[in-house]
Amino acid sequence: MNSLLTSLVLLSLTLLHASAGSFSTVVIDAGHGGRDYGGSYGKVYEKWLALDTAMRVEKKLKAKGFKTVMTRRSDNFITLPGRAKIGNRYPNSIFVSIHYNFTWKRDVSGLETFYCSSRSKPLAAAVQRGMLNEVTSVNRGVKYARYYVIRHAQNPAILVEGGFVSNSKERSRTKEGWYREAIANGIVKGVVEYKSLRRSGKAH
Repeated sequence: MNSLLTSLVLLSLTLLHASAGSFSTVVIDAGHGGRDYGGSYGKVYEKWLALDTAMRVEKKLKAKGFKTVMTRRSDNFITLPGRAKIGNRYPNSIFVSIHYNFTWKRDVSGLETFYCSSRSKPLAAAVQRGMLNEVTSVNRGVKYARYYVIRHAQNPAILVEGGFVSNSKERSRTKEGWYREAIANGIVKGVVEYKSLRRSGKAH
C-alpha cells in the first residue's frame, strides 16, 4: 500500500512539473480602441499602434505553434473588466497587453514592461529583454504596477509599453512598420524564452 501511495505521489509530482511549462495559449490584448484613443499626438493614436503590433504578434506566435486569442481585432471599445474576463477564460494561458506610452514630459522615451504578481515577473523580464534585443532604445525596466488587466489576471500577465507617442523621435519610429515589426518580434522572443524557463522549472 505504501509503495502504491509513493508511486501515485511521484506520478502526481511528475505531471505537475510537466504542466508547469505546458501553457499553449497566449491572450493578446491590444490596448484601448473605439472611443478610447489612448495616448495620441496629432493623428498618431495609440489604439492603432497597439492593434497593429498585436496582430503582428499573433501571426508570429501562430507560426511558432501557439494558440492565440485576441481581445479585439478591430477598432472597438472593450472595458477593462471585459478584457480581464477574456483572459481568464483560458486557464492554460498567459496574458500580454500591448500599449504605447505617453507623458507630458516630451524628452522621456524608452521601453518598459509591467507585471503585478510575482509569478508574472519572469515573463515581463523575458519580453523586456526580447524587445531591447530588437530595437535600440532606453531601457526603462521591468516594473511592478497595479493596472486593472494584469491585477485581475488569474494567469501570468504583463503590460508592455512599446515606446512614447509623446516623444517626437520615438513617435516617428512608432509610425514606421519596421519598428512595430521589431517590437512584435521582441515580444514573441520573450514569450518563447519564458516558455523555456517554465519547462526548465526556472519560472512558474
